[in-house]
Amino acid sequence: QVTLVESGGGSVQAGGSLKLSCTASGDTISSYYMGWFRQAPGEERDGVAVISRAGDVMYLDSVKDRFTISRDNAKNTLYLEMNSLKAEDTANSACAAGREYRFFSLGEFAYNYWGPGTQVTVSS
Repeated sequence: QVTLVESGGGSVQAGGSLKLSCTASGDTISSYYMGWFRQAPGEERDGVAVISRAGDVMYLDSVKDRFTISRDNAKNTLYLEMNSLKAEDTANSACAAGREYRFFSLGEFAYNYWGPGTQVTVSS
């Protein structure tokens, strides 16, 4: 079983940047496709950015060109660089991992392992 822990959340002014990290333990992330998901209070959880085991990436349209997902398998860490943050980016952001499907997806159904999340707050 892989355990995921996020870090790097915080408060930032609109237009600012944050970089989230997700460190895995108990297993190597090279075996998993991974992603970042976010959920605002009272809202559904949305896939923000995902990355395949091969390094292919996919983004939610609203964050495309602003966010960059990457992985460093040697460090067993997933990253999300977030630039030009907007108030609507405010959410609890969690990393997730899965390996049960051949494809990777922004849908949470494809992910079996989840971190507890880290809060991202963007003030306007």
